[in-house]
Amino acid sequence: MNTYIALLRGINVGGQKKIKMIDLKAMFLNIGFKDVVTYIQSGNVVFKSDAQEIQVLEERIIKGIADTFGFDVPVLVKTKTEIAKILQESPYNKTEDLEANRIYYVLLKEQPKQDAIAGLVQQDYPNELFSIRKNCVYLNCIYGAGKAKLTNNIVERKLKVAATTRNHRTMLKLLALSD
Repeated sequence: MNTYIALLRGINVGGQKKIKMIDLKAMFLNIGFKDVVTYIQSGNVVFKSDAQEIQVLEERIIKGIADTFGFDVPVLVKTKTEIAKILQESPYNKTEDLEANRIYYVLLKEQPKQDAIAGLVQQDYPNELFSIRKNCVYLNCIYGAGKAKLTNNIVERKLKVAATTRNHRTMLKLLALSD
């Protein structure tokens, strides 16, 4: 069995698309996944499956959520190896930034096109540093995410790919839970 990490976008935010984690875990078990563990209310699920195709897993989870909860939720599935590599390749690893919770990972569903990357890179986001890689936009929010201008929605719009954002602590926890 392979270990995967599902990242749901936009649940339990502002009273919209509410899903209790106990119910989400039950749904994952009901659609055939094993060793399901959820982490915090923002939709992070570590699970095991014999399936190999990420797209098949994402579609199965999206359908399970629609059938169980009655709404659509974008879902990204990553392997433990992918999460470990994303963390390892981060250009922002100063202890003070990590401890101050300034580092975020905008995880991309697919690799953006070069012209879209060029368009985003030309933009100026004061007090924010960012670096775009194949499947992640690394973000260092100097004054915290609450004051950041480069949001998940802007990344999706500019790069024309689906994305979801997690902070450094959450990424570390998901990696630890996948062991």
